[in-house]
Amino acid sequence: MITKDDLLFLQCSWQRSFISYEFSNNHHKSNDLFELLLKHYAEPQRHYHTLQHLVECITKLELVYELLDYPHEVEVALWFHDAIYDVKGKENEHLSALWAKESLVAVNASTDEIDRIFSLIMATQHTHIPHTLDEQTLVDIDLSILGEEIDRFNQYDVQVRQEYAWVPEEVYRVKRAEILETFLARPFIYTTAYFRNHFEVRARQNLQRSILQLQL
Repeated sequence: MITKDDLLFLQCSWQRSFISYEFSNNHHKSNDLFELLLKHYAEPQRHYHTLQHLVECITKLELVYELLDYPHEVEVALWFHDAIYDVKGKENEHLSALWAKESLVAVNASTDEIDRIFSLIMATQHTHIPHTLDEQTLVDIDLSILGEEIDRFNQYDVQVRQEYAWVPEEVYRVKRAEILETFLARPFIYTTAYFRNHFEVRARQNLQRSILQLQL
């Protein structure tokens, strides 16, 4: 559930991350994109990849904002990283990155900036180890849910199952356990020092507990 305070927080984030772009001087164009993104994150097929997730990600960004090379680009990437979410889709990140690119081209962002933001969003596919500090931090932010307190992690577990309600229970349990085991198999779940220090131990505990429950 998104509160008025959450919405105000998102508005502040939006204004901060898009302040340098030309349309920041055009309230209607900026507000239209803001409202459209909010609408996408509130789509009915979403249970985890929602505005709650966006608020949590930007909240984590606040903790490491000053450590980043291009913090406002990471913030823009967070806004778009789940902008497109088809529960059966295979190209959500790519389509989200393309939407970001199209929006940034429209406000005359630099080619380098567009390329970096595109790469940041694509890094949330979690198919490879991110290379730059900003990519590493964004991926760690996206995965920080794994290291949340037990109540929030359990809620996340339920939300993911709801998004995959169309998958038979037996199949879901096997596939979900396989995915979680890939994170446990890594030497470290988190790449950056901040997230490793604050989330690594609890993430491994949460993952181990969830896998055991899936295997019951």
